[in-house]
Amino acid sequence: MLKQVQEFESGDAITEVPLRHSPAVKAAPRRATLSVQFLIAGGLVMQVAMIVAGYLITELVSREAIRSKAISTALFMQNLVGPTVQELATSQTLSAGAIARLDQLFADEAVKRRFPYFEVWTPGGVVAYSNTPQIIGHQFEPPSGLLRALTGEITADHADPRAGEHVIRGIRTRNLEIYSPIRQEGSSRIIAVAEINERAEPFRGELAALRRSSWLVVAAVTAAIMLALFGIVHRGSRTIETQRKALERRVEETEQLLLENRQLSDRVQRASARVAELNEQFIRGIGADLHDGPAQLISFSILKIEDVRNAGGKATRDRSLLTMQSALDEAMREIRSISKGLVLPEIADLPLHTVIERAVRAHEARTRTRVALATVELPQPVSHAVRICAFRFVQEGLNNAYRHGGATGQDVRSWMDGSLLNLSVTDSGGDTPSVEKALPGEGIGLYGLQERVESLGGTLTNRRLREGGNLLKMTLDLSGGLLVA
Repeated sequence: MLKQVQEFESGDAITEVPLRHSPAVKAAPRRATLSVQFLIAGGLVMQVAMIVAGYLITELVSREAIRSKAISTALFMQNLVGPTVQELATSQTLSAGAIARLDQLFADEAVKRRFPYFEVWTPGGVVAYSNTPQIIGHQFEPPSGLLRALTGEITADHADPRAGEHVIRGIRTRNLEIYSPIRQEGSSRIIAVAEINERAEPFRGELAALRRSSWLVVAAVTAAIMLALFGIVHRGSRTIETQRKALERRVEETEQLLLENRQLSDRVQRASARVAELNEQFIRGIGADLHDGPAQLISFSILKIEDVRNAGGKATRDRSLLTMQSALDEAMREIRSISKGLVLPEIADLPLHTVIERAVRAHEARTRTRVALATVELPQPVSHAVRICAFRFVQEGLNNAYRHGGATGQDVRSWMDGSLLNLSVTDSGGDTPSVEKALPGEGIGLYGLQERVESLGGTLTNRRLREGGNLLKMTLDLSGGLLVA
């Protein structure tokens, strides 16, 4: 047994074996993906930007439309009334003839519908002409549009019903009020300002349609920008999400492998401790066998020495010597029997299939029985610990087949399944005791064999075959450092 302990302890270091992937731990709740975060945050920002941009653009477009309208109307009216009011270059009032021509001009129904009110202001704020005769010659507080027009600027705004000239006429509608400077012919001197009141209803409809178009353009551009940015972010988000999931899977697999490696390490440590305990038990058993057998016979022989010394005659001495020889022969036979199971044949440099074959041939020679053998040659040598384990496995399996299976149908096979070495011993006889029934106190047997196999990171199974007989199987993963480079 001391030899067995040395063989086991001198084997290659035990390494961890590959483990199968276990179900992933339930993932914790995750935050929204980058694309969803962008859609929420970016959508809010883009909406605010769209509203601000839309408001500014529509205001600018509206102002430009009003300005364009004012300029076109002012140019039209300047061409229409400019020649008639040239008298104001030298006078503060218009002659009756000029007023009559202007009245005739604004008496046209088409002009009246478009321009319901029209005034000509002098630079001093006096109404030189109006199609409302009662305010001609009156002076009012100059409107802001009039003051700006006197500087040469064409202005347009909605009429203020609270203005004095409008209060007199009872105007309640906010028409479009346009102020256009009238210059003296041949110079840049402003001699009067024309105030044109144009109905705003048709223009309001055009302005509303223009604003709607502006909002639609802004919304479409904003949506296009948002979709383009979202597409870029979404592609990046999918890449990140794929990498994140792959990383999580690897982390989960690593955590599971670490857990199983810790469990395997604990299992190997327990197996090693049990092997040491079994070795001690086996040593005590050998000691008991030596004490109860050879030691007693040798002690008996020592006692017979005195009988030989004290023998009175040759016949008595010969009988004592014969008894001593018989006892010593029996002691030698028992010592050889005990030591025979402790010493392995020389297998250090042999390939694995040869080690298995030697164990089979030794069993055949010892029991005078036949064993079917089918082994596979490995392309790379295995460690010494694997050779010892395989030899002891075959030895123990065939011993059980001989003792409990009647040595019928004995079969030993080895094969590879990827990196897994499988070794089996089968028979077609009686029932072999299970590993659980082979208690530590009852000898090394299957219990000790199981500890030896598990200490190398392998598994040992022993089961009854359905068609009769038993199967003892050992599996070792050679990729776990059990091969010799």
